[in-house]
Amino acid sequence: MVPLLLLPLLWGGSLQEQPGYWIRVQESVRAQEGLCVHVPCSFSYPESSSSSQYTLYTYWYHSGAYAYYDDLVATNNPHKTVKRETQGRFLLADPRNNNCSLSIRDTRISDTGTYFFRVEGETSVRYSYKEKMLNLQVTALTEKPDIHILEPLEAGRPTQLTCSLPGTCEGGSPLTYSWEGAAVESWEPRTPHSSVLNLLLTPTHHGTTLTCVVTLVRTRVTVRRTIQLNVSYAPQNLTISISFRDVTALKTFQNTSSLPILEGEAVRLLCEADSNPPAELSWFRGSPALNATPISSTATLELPGVGTAEEGEFFCRARHPLGSQTLSLSLWLLYPPQLLGPSCSWEDQGLHCSCSSRAQSAPSLRWRLGAGLLEGNHSNASCRVTSRSAGPWANSSLSLSQELSASLRLSCEASNVHGAQSAAVLLLPGKSVSWPGVVPAALGGAGVMALLSLCLCLLFLYIVRAHRNPAAGRPQVRDGEDPVMGTATWGSRENRRPDRLPREMFPVGDAPLSGEQQELQYVNLNFHKMKPQKPPDQEVTNSRVYSKIEKKSK
Repeated sequence: MVPLLLLPLLWGGSLQEQPGYWIRVQESVRAQEGLCVHVPCSFSYPESSSSSQYTLYTYWYHSGAYAYYDDLVATNNPHKTVKRETQGRFLLADPRNNNCSLSIRDTRISDTGTYFFRVEGETSVRYSYKEKMLNLQVTALTEKPDIHILEPLEAGRPTQLTCSLPGTCEGGSPLTYSWEGAAVESWEPRTPHSSVLNLLLTPTHHGTTLTCVVTLVRTRVTVRRTIQLNVSYAPQNLTISISFRDVTALKTFQNTSSLPILEGEAVRLLCEADSNPPAELSWFRGSPALNATPISSTATLELPGVGTAEEGEFFCRARHPLGSQTLSLSLWLLYPPQLLGPSCSWEDQGLHCSCSSRAQSAPSLRWRLGAGLLEGNHSNASCRVTSRSAGPWANSSLSLSQELSASLRLSCEASNVHGAQSAAVLLLPGKSVSWPGVVPAALGGAGVMALLSLCLCLLFLYIVRAHRNPAAGRPQVRDGEDPVMGTATWGSRENRRPDRLPREMFPVGDAPLSGEQQELQYVNLNFHKMKPQKPPDQEVTNSRVYSKIEKKSK
């Protein structure tokens, strides 16, 4: 029993530090199986200043062993043999710099335990540093590998990614690497303990996952790390969507397009682009110049009521650090006809009228003559209609050489799928008159009736006065069949004039008025370029007829 009790003393060890002996080492260390661990350590002994003059041997022992030959795990003494399980895995540092650090490769569960350091010299140095020992705890492998991205990921640019398992070291447990994910193209290990993956990423890889799988060959334990790829790419798939008022249905355009819009329609234009990070979206009227000011700096452009000012081309621009993209949409208006005219004039060949209209889609023009309709292009003995169109314009002309009745009504009508307009013509004999614009049925009818009533009243007054004051030598007036032109105009009545006008038709100086005071009025009726009907065997010529209108005081 005595030799066993004296064994620690023979090793020079003590549970308390001896003068000149000290050690600095981490007392508790945790490691995962299959990885490497390095334990820094430094020590001192009384003759350390002259240690370079002789050989110094250092040892690491598994604590609790009496026969240190069996539990020696590491030494620089070539005459000593270490345990087979630790041979080549437990490595010592150079003791000449008072370095007692211990490196352990490919740690194993069986390595768990307490270790102490011992030093031996050629002189009297014999000391075991048991006052401060190393406690090593080895657990199962749970460490995940790391994926290193050397630079930001960009679509279309070659990229390298590196996978490594923390805690591995040169000479440690053999590892194998593999990659999983949609972006994987190839991989080529550069060293036994890392893997470099070469990729050429596209926008479709953004948001996908990439996994590095590491397997320890000795234990077949596998660990993995998964990341989500953040790939930057320039705008693509630029689209413009259009919605009308509160309608949720959208029309989407991916190419430069034109879209018909009903005049007055409320429109919302939405621009969208696929990019990462999101592009800056803005709207321009016309092609955006370098420093052009946008009409909207958001993805949405509101057009509350589309009119002629909004007709044209709108551009959406998606600006991005990796590039920009533009897309245009042209709006063209659809609107009901707008009439210009009609206008009519009397010519030698008869009545000539013209009418124009502008609309989108192109309007159709027609003439309403009495109860009949005249449209298109045709010609006969009594009338000729000529129509033509170009773009949004339609033009039509009407020439009449037939005898016109007193009940004639004439109007121009324009129509397309979006609406219709009509305008009536007011023709006065001897003048070229037009009444452009829309004549509503009620207003036009009321105006015509009022004018007819006024004319009838004047004729009635004229006839009554003529019967009361017959004038000698008055020319005989014979009723003809001259027409009433237009929906609200009067034509001329045919009047045959005498060879010479009686003198009594003209006022004479200061001749006294016989009987009661009389008021003499003259009415000038001009039938310029009107063609009255010619009675048989009579020659008719244009003339001025002066009618004496007397007003008697009662």
